[in-house]
Amino acid sequence: QVQLVESGGGLVQPGGSLRLSCVVSGDPLDYHAIGWFFQAPGKQREGISCINMKDGIEYYRDYVRGRFTISRDIAKNTVYLEMNSLKPEDTGVYYCAARFVYGLCVRADFPSWGQGTQVTVSS
Repeated sequence: QVQLVESGGGLVQPGGSLRLSCVVSGDPLDYHAIGWFFQAPGKQREGISCINMKDGIEYYRDYVRGRFTISRDIAKNTVYLEMNSLKPEDTGVYYCAARFVYGLCVRADFPSWGQGTQVTVSS
């Protein structure tokens, strides 16, 4: 059974940074890609960054590109999301998700999900 566990969320001031972690079960190279998804209050969940596990190719949604960085540590079964220059509109729940075949960085292409971690950006 696929398990993904997020951590690293919390309260941070505008302009601050957080690093989210997603620990995945099994061999991380069995996954085609891991993605980070963001759900603001009252909004749809959307993909903000994804990484291919074998070749490390990264994708970023426009509004996080340059501020967020996705990375993977195969030896630690972990995918990270480094978030810098955080804004109040980055407040919401962040989920990591996994897919086993080629797809896009969209919710419908990811069948396996973690429980999410809350990020609040406020002064």
